[in-house]
Amino acid sequence: MLILAIDTALDACSVAVLDTDAGELLAQEQLLMKRGHAEALMPMIARVMQSANLAFTSLDRIAVTVGPGSFTGLRVGISAARGLALAAERPAIGLTTLSAYAAAIVGQSKSAPVISAIDARHDHVYFQIVAGDGSQLVRPKVASIDEAITASQFGAPHLVGNAAGILAERWPKDIPQPVAVDAQPAPDISWVAWLGAAANPDTTPARPFYLKAPDAKPPAQPPFAAQAATS
Repeated sequence: MLILAIDTALDACSVAVLDTDAGELLAQEQLLMKRGHAEALMPMIARVMQSANLAFTSLDRIAVTVGPGSFTGLRVGISAARGLALAAERPAIGLTTLSAYAAAIVGQSKSAPVISAIDARHDHVYFQIVAGDGSQLVRPKVASIDEAITASQFGAPHLVGNAAGILAERWPKDIPQPVAVDAQPAPDISWVAWLGAAANPDTTPARPFYLKAPDAKPPAQPPFAAQAATS
């Protein structure tokens, strides 16, 4: 199976092509960035596909991170994945950034629970907890940092994600300490691809996964309409 994987959810623009039969990435590229995903993504996809020496119709599916993450970044990646999937007549698979973060740790076959955490700002994080075998302990949610830390009830955790360092800094000294802290700006694109290969296309659509409303909201009434109404 050939998978094109895309991640623009957080502070990176990443693309890779995975050949599951060979068990390896044929090509990959990543640029760390907080903005500019829209300009960087399509040229990156073209370079990766050229490096892999593949036509889009050779792909079996396209996997993309769908959140939590930057509202604008998510839209860029999802739109690209949907467009390419439609053109190539292939399924587009949506995967959460939290699961992609956790997959790399679960794959190490460690026994510690894994807390995936993404900065939600305003002293909050998006997080989920899985056991060392990948079974779910706490479903994805947005919560205060203090609430996320109560996850220590499951034992000394492995922290991963762009908010892993934030949690580690606030972790109380009188509870089980994290066994490891992986403060990564974005998930490993290879795990986005592997999760995409394993996912069921019927239950993992490529659509935004929001745990809270966007911070930036449009005005209730367009400015010109409001001005006309008062004229």
